[in-house]
Amino acid sequence: MQTKPLKRGATQARGHPPRVSVVVIFYNAARFLREAIESVRAQGFSDWELLVVDDGSDDGSADIALEYNSRHPERIRYLQHEGRRNRGMSTSRNLGLQEANGELVVFLDADDVLYPNALQTLVGVMQTYPQAAMAFGPEQYWFSWTGQPGDERRDYVAWLRVPTDRLMPPPGVLPLFLRGKAAVPAGMIVRRDAAAQVGGFEEEFPGLYEDQVFCAKICLARPIFAMRECVYRYRQHDGAATTIATLGQERRARLQFLRWLEQYLIQNGIQERDVWEAMRAELGRYGGRGSLANLRHRLFDRTKGVLRSAGRFLPPPLQRWLGARLEGRAYIPPPGWVRFGHLRRLAPIGAKWGFDRGKPVDRYYIEQFLDTHRADIRGRVLEIADDLYIRRFGGTQVERSDVLHPVQGNPRATIIGDLQNAPHIPSGTYDCIILTQTLHLIYDLQVALRTINRILKPEGVLLLTVPGISKISRPDMDRWGEYWRFTSLAVQRLLAEVFSADTIRADAYGNVLAAVAFLEGLAAAELTPAELAFRDPDYEVLISARAVKRG
Repeated sequence: MQTKPLKRGATQARGHPPRVSVVVIFYNAARFLREAIESVRAQGFSDWELLVVDDGSDDGSADIALEYNSRHPERIRYLQHEGRRNRGMSTSRNLGLQEANGELVVFLDADDVLYPNALQTLVGVMQTYPQAAMAFGPEQYWFSWTGQPGDERRDYVAWLRVPTDRLMPPPGVLPLFLRGKAAVPAGMIVRRDAAAQVGGFEEEFPGLYEDQVFCAKICLARPIFAMRECVYRYRQHDGAATTIATLGQERRARLQFLRWLEQYLIQNGIQERDVWEAMRAELGRYGGRGSLANLRHRLFDRTKGVLRSAGRFLPPPLQRWLGARLEGRAYIPPPGWVRFGHLRRLAPIGAKWGFDRGKPVDRYYIEQFLDTHRADIRGRVLEIADDLYIRRFGGTQVERSDVLHPVQGNPRATIIGDLQNAPHIPSGTYDCIILTQTLHLIYDLQVALRTINRILKPEGVLLLTVPGISKISRPDMDRWGEYWRFTSLAVQRLLAEVFSADTIRADAYGNVLAAVAFLEGLAAAELTPAELAFRDPDYEVLISARAVKRG
């Protein structure tokens, strides 16, 4: 392999290595390459270099890359393989990794683009979570690039279907990805030393599954971070590699990936049970065990063709069901065919939030949030109504606890008062305040939040949860009043009026299934952990936030 000589020494001209190296590989991408490069140049974050790697193009795209290299030699480099050969995606990305000067590397396909805030967002995550070897987020399926009427309505963001905004230790999302329950990591940033640790991309995968192989190695080696933000636009067009691939090619590539993964696990002595179980199940499904299995899949393909033909004579709803089953996608019943079962009722299954059946869904999420931030529950801590969470999550870190209640009669209360009018609580008293499912019962939110900020010590932490999707608590409505429901955006902005914006992290839990279960009074145990963990930003059941009082 060889690289074009650097004019004025590229990074040396700037006096220091760039923080981020963006690697764009291209093969006959003249139609889109310029737009990909411009999306990098438009970044608000400026400490980057761009490496454009030519994989043997003959359509004029190399001229575009060389033009940018000539105009911006201190920031943009053109690389090629020896003899300008076509070596495939993995080899091309490895060339970019070898030549990268940044401690962080972002991969961008030549037909895709980055959002203008992409590098700032990605670098911010890696700076906040130094343990993370890789961060990734959802991608936008981008149809509207055509400018054709109606295509803008086809754009959508493919959510990750995994818990976001948190570190995931090995094996990360790999078991879920193998089972088809999580999106493949995309729009990713990786630490260069982590990429080197796992040996970069596997060159036996020149096209399909090359990124899945790389991500699998990173997931097995080091922690990763799944972001909530979308920073990547995935252009939908007929020339994309994944669009061109036939069903047979995709199946062969999938089987090659699974066989490679099996050998990789064996060679590296990796015993992760979830990964092994998912991998073996997929090998069996894809015919990875002998000619009989392969024969079964060939027969299945032929059977699908016969069933498709026969399906034309079925009623339309059954045609939809059969088509979904044959294509391996979820069946969506047409109007009039939805089965409500136990849910066809005007009263909820349970009227006690789920307490009578187990742990309520919102309490499950509250405890997840507090468990994540148990290190903040220390020193002198205040909780509302009782000290249950202080005792459970604070333990020996807590030196003294107080319980605030608005009226007399609560034997656990150490302070009687209302956050809307509490001058008797001294300023700068608490290291941590736990405020769960309380703020929606207070009409004057800003007064209450200013009181909280005042009674926190400098660098004190507020751990807050509020309802998003929830029924009304009739006893609270009748006694105190129940005024508000929230979104994560509302919480972020409310807190920013009192706390420094850079100290606030608002998040949301839930999805449509969790919301229905909660509204019906079902318990969290009646859903699977995966069903509870999936976060749909359009169904915020519970909103949590952490905010710090600046000294």
